[in-house]
Amino acid sequence: MPLTPMRIRVPYSGIFRLATRRPILIPPTRFSRPSTFTSTSTPTTTNLRLRLSSSSPAFRHKTLAVPFLHQQSSTYGRFAFRDVSSDDSDLEIASSHSHARPQPQPQQQLGDSTLENIDAWRWKLTMLLRNKDEQEVVSNEKKDRRDFLQLETLATRMGLYSRQYAKLVVFSKAPLPNYRPDLDDKRPLREVTIPYGVHREVDTHLLAHLSHKATNRLGSLDDSLHRSSNDGSIPGDKGIFEHVEPMSHNSVVKEKILQRRGLQMRQQQQGWQESPEGIKMLEFRSSLPAFKEKDAFLKVVSENQVIVVSGETGCGKTTQLPQYILESEIEAARGALCNIICTQPRRISAISVSERVAAERGEKLGESVGYKVRLEGMKGRDTRLLFCTTGVLLRRLLVDRSLKGVTHVIVDEIHERGMNEDFLLIVLKDLLPRRPDLRLILMSATLNAELFSSYFDGAPTMHIPGFTFPVRAHFLEDILERTGYCLTPYNQIDDYGKDKTWKMQKQAQSFKKRKSQIASAVEDALEVADFKGYSLRTQESLSCWNPDSIGFNLIEHVLCHIVKNERAGAVLVFMTGWDDINSLMDQLQAHPLLGDHRRVLLLACHGSMSSSEQKLIFEHPEGGVRKIVLATNMAETSITINDVVFVVDCGKAKETSYDALNNTPCLLPAWISKAAARQRKGRAGRVQPGECYHLYPRRVYDAFADYQLPELLRTPLQSLCLQIKSLQLGSISEFLSSALQPPEPLSVQNAVEYLKIIGALDENENLTVLGRKLSVLPVEPKLGKMLILGAIFDCLDPILTVVAGLSVRDPFVMPADKKGLAESVKAQFAARDYSDHLALVRAYDGWKDAEAQKAGYEYCWRNFLSSQTLRAIESLRKQFFHLLKDIGLVGNNSETNNKWRNEVHMLRAVICAGLFPGISSVVNKEKSIALKTMEDGQVLLYANSVNAAVPKIPYPWLVFNEKVKVNTVFLRDSTAISDSMLLLFGGNISKGWAPENVGRVSGIFHETRVSQDLFNFKEGTGGTDTEKTSGSNV
Repeated sequence: MPLTPMRIRVPYSGIFRLATRRPILIPPTRFSRPSTFTSTSTPTTTNLRLRLSSSSPAFRHKTLAVPFLHQQSSTYGRFAFRDVSSDDSDLEIASSHSHARPQPQPQQQLGDSTLENIDAWRWKLTMLLRNKDEQEVVSNEKKDRRDFLQLETLATRMGLYSRQYAKLVVFSKAPLPNYRPDLDDKRPLREVTIPYGVHREVDTHLLAHLSHKATNRLGSLDDSLHRSSNDGSIPGDKGIFEHVEPMSHNSVVKEKILQRRGLQMRQQQQGWQESPEGIKMLEFRSSLPAFKEKDAFLKVVSENQVIVVSGETGCGKTTQLPQYILESEIEAARGALCNIICTQPRRISAISVSERVAAERGEKLGESVGYKVRLEGMKGRDTRLLFCTTGVLLRRLLVDRSLKGVTHVIVDEIHERGMNEDFLLIVLKDLLPRRPDLRLILMSATLNAELFSSYFDGAPTMHIPGFTFPVRAHFLEDILERTGYCLTPYNQIDDYGKDKTWKMQKQAQSFKKRKSQIASAVEDALEVADFKGYSLRTQESLSCWNPDSIGFNLIEHVLCHIVKNERAGAVLVFMTGWDDINSLMDQLQAHPLLGDHRRVLLLACHGSMSSSEQKLIFEHPEGGVRKIVLATNMAETSITINDVVFVVDCGKAKETSYDALNNTPCLLPAWISKAAARQRKGRAGRVQPGECYHLYPRRVYDAFADYQLPELLRTPLQSLCLQIKSLQLGSISEFLSSALQPPEPLSVQNAVEYLKIIGALDENENLTVLGRKLSVLPVEPKLGKMLILGAIFDCLDPILTVVAGLSVRDPFVMPADKKGLAESVKAQFAARDYSDHLALVRAYDGWKDAEAQKAGYEYCWRNFLSSQTLRAIESLRKQFFHLLKDIGLVGNNSETNNKWRNEVHMLRAVICAGLFPGISSVVNKEKSIALKTMEDGQVLLYANSVNAAVPKIPYPWLVFNEKVKVNTVFLRDSTAISDSMLLLFGGNISKGWAPENVGRVSGIFHETRVSQDLFNFKEGTGGTDTEKTSGSNV
């Protein structure tokens, strides 16, 4: 019997609310059986209620067996008084079972006056507090909206939370998010028809797939995950960590070989130390403050399992302390048994420090000293001191939890409190009792060693005083007085180009009302600031100082002052991020003095630089040329530029924060800490007395926090939680509760829920097959899932490009003076596919073709592309391919792996599967497009998206890579998808209450055959079988 066309009622929001005319109270046991639901299906339609995502805190706890009813969180309350006036009900409640239909509570008639209304609400809120089962009260009364400010004050005094959502006001026992999708009445429904022919084709392919499905789903993966050899190497990193063992297993022979090798290493070391070059190098090393503490340091290391070292800038702790351990072990003829790993928070520091240490030992890099970072590494047979990023060591722990053969672990820059570093400390603390021979050295550049000492049960501490020349600090009032520069409301607006006009508008608005996070943080400090000792002109300038501005024009003026009037020496300018560096660089290059290559060498320093670019910032320029380096906060401690004499400090850093309640990352400039300001100042006194120009008043500095908030407390935790499960460390929440400063439970809950949604964890918080595969891929879980599905569905090549492109900076360049032309070129790459990701694929493929014709540079120049970023994408693609090969997902036949690489619909579907639940509804209005997400409501696209410039998007949904709250919530890197793609690839499904039903997120699909097809499809792809699915024609 032929199937009828499938009709699906799909809300753009994906949310269905319980709409009633009167306030009701829903008891928790009222709807305990599925018979309470009455389907609105007709013989010609099949209804599916589909919501976008369950990642919002609003939908954390499952409502008791009520299809389509939104799943309320304990954050909002499982039930509440509601008063929603709507003519249409999205849900019909049947009364056929034993429970009677809930009777509406009588609505209290409140007086018209504000005073009477407040008195009535005082009683109502008191009842709310006394009722343990009720969590919130919702009202749409006009007088409640009228009196909301007074009611808000009343609720605050009673310890309750309140918020107004359009025409509704909510009072709750728990904090309320910025947006409540269940209270949004402006989310339209539409009816979509999926033709019978499409369903029949899907059904045919699924049957073919099920008939050929592999019986062994885990074989290949388990083989790769449990390939733990003596070297502890990991897929894609073979040979990086191997501890070289003799070929013979005879203990006597082994001991003699190790002894002979140890003697050879000692002889080689002594030969270098006695050579003229070695003696000269030793004289330099002896001048560092760390040298005076050498013997004491080695004694403490030998007597204690854990030691915490704090050392000021320039003391030599990073380059010398690891060497002291290595030299001591080699001198004792234990060099062949010694294996030291020193972690660095950034790749640039791992590479530069290893190069410096190798040079001080008179060796080539890769002999006794090596390094390993993502994409590259250098290690030889006799390497005994390895500098690596923290993530690399964490990846080794995946397959070698005891760090077999490692004798010393040094964790540098722990004061930065990066998420990986804090996580590594928890893991190492758990490991130490099982490895009493392992030595752990923690190194910090700030005087907060006691915090780490107490975490490791009172571990001994050492302090190495630094040697720096005196640095004179000039705060904003001093700079204005000294240089005569005048601040006005107009010369403080930083020029980011036409594509960043919103930034400039925000700066201009801040003069009218200082409500930004940056300004409000120092508002009190500015009110009590006293500038009476300064000239009237300086006082007038300070009165209109804009804290939101970076101060491009002021920086330009200070740099001109230094170049014209100060002694020789390099200048280090601290900026907040790449946008600021790039925009300021353009402005300075256009300046007649600062853009003169004969007098000034302008360089940039940021985390995504290539190795060749990194070396330039350490080199000394020719005589008469002043080096100016524009840097992010990575230049505070991770690298040292020895010839810096002048520092210009904007006082801010672009910092990621995480709003767990709204489940939204925020990327905003924030004031640095006092510790960071001291670090920046200390960069100027390495070779001679220095000068530091702080572009903020002294009173503002006094208001800074002492230390920065740890990254573990201000970033999403999905990747970290996946690592915890892959290391078999038990319950995620229990493990993170043992952190130095544990994250808030809601952040952990959001991360666990996300991993369940994408299929990495099951309901019991155990790793699934997909989760185990994701744990060996050094990318975000969503990007790892996209890689895996790209391999399964034989469209690997373009998906490699997409994932690599999302892992680096955007290769599309948007120069301010040619922004329109650049946007039109990018739109041509998109080819009306409404996808930033497909535009990236076509741009990369075109570049590869041009490279083959020796025309890559011209191609990039013509198409506004960064050749450096494209080369980074090329390198990442290779690494990802080898990792997929190591876990058995791809073979050597590129044709098989890319059978569907040119099928755009397949690429959209795989992108959807990877980026879900990052999804937004699309509503095409007459002259614009409205976008909404689950957690945020109305959102916007970044201006550089190909979808931001189109008048209409002929698809109902967008999947996006990330959302960031700046002044509003922006979506970055989006692709338009259809309903069927979202149904088949967007998230998990489960068996419904009846055998013929399939649960689809928070909806129920009733048509038996199609329900079973959906379930079979999701089972086939969600399990990510090692043997590729044969149904990839879908």
